[in-house]
Amino acid sequence: MQSAPQSGVQRPDRACAAPPEAARGTRAAGHLRLPQHCARPALRTREADALQRMLRARGLVSVCEEARCPNRSECWSQGHVTFMLLGSVCTRACRFCAVATGRPAAAPDPQEPLRVADAVAQLAVRHVVLTSVNRDDLPDGGAQQFAATLRAIRSRRPELTTEVLTPDFQGDCAAVASVCAAAPDVYNHNVETVPRLYRRVRPGASFERSLRVLAEARRLRPAAVVKSGFMLGLGETREEVVALLGALRGAGVDSVTIGQYLRPSLDHLPVTRYWEPAEFDALAAEARALGIPQVASAALVRSSYNAERTFEQIRAARAADSRRVVAE
Repeated sequence: MQSAPQSGVQRPDRACAAPPEAARGTRAAGHLRLPQHCARPALRTREADALQRMLRARGLVSVCEEARCPNRSECWSQGHVTFMLLGSVCTRACRFCAVATGRPAAAPDPQEPLRVADAVAQLAVRHVVLTSVNRDDLPDGGAQQFAATLRAIRSRRPELTTEVLTPDFQGDCAAVASVCAAAPDVYNHNVETVPRLYRRVRPGASFERSLRVLAEARRLRPAAVVKSGFMLGLGETREEVVALLGALRGAGVDSVTIGQYLRPSLDHLPVTRYWEPAEFDALAAEARALGIPQVASAALVRSSYNAERTFEQIRAARAADSRRVVAE
């Protein structure tokens, strides 16, 4: 899916546009063959079809579909879905992403939080994940919609744990505070790639700004899990990845997801190389050595993939640490 030209509010701290040679017109670039460890067959199941019908009936959007996640069939068959708030049109044009880009036609829907809560009430899940498109056209970047949805879910199913995967809100700490005030159990914001590649991969974003968002979430929600993730295969070096992991730990991140970039279409950036399973394992070990307690690192790992299991793992580890401190 080719995104429309980028539009939306332009702000002073927006990064410069990428040079012509880094633009999306990369059809002439070499196309690497997909290795077996990066392939996942798309399987249709009754459960996945029912979930899709439920989303359609409520007018809800999922990042699973919009971002063409390779794990959608597996997750939907288990009733796991990541809700995407604020529509399906993003105001940014990240060159790895399949989500449509343009000028959103509508203001935030005040009924969307209730519709999401109603949908969650029907799902047999214990953990729910919310994300959104970037909405740089909104004064708060959509932060209040996250907060309203978290509160609506809690009013229907107070026993659930919740996870947000937010944009950078243009670095607005008040927006981060609005989301944190609604008490998500996990605050996730993805850095996506190493700093050197931002201008090419994420025009409109800033690595330093993303680190500030993560550090602010850690400060405001010390009891929450602070999480981030990034992709491999966009031209990064191993040394840059290790440095990135160190920066995330320095910002207070305690859960990291690392996955392989898979090109959504010929209009997106090409894959520079496919990292091997052993390399993903080695990076996980490196991250843990740097002090990051929980790491999911494999080709098909995505931010929300097995999110409930990831949260339970780190919660169990924290409980064990608390018992150890008491025993000492």
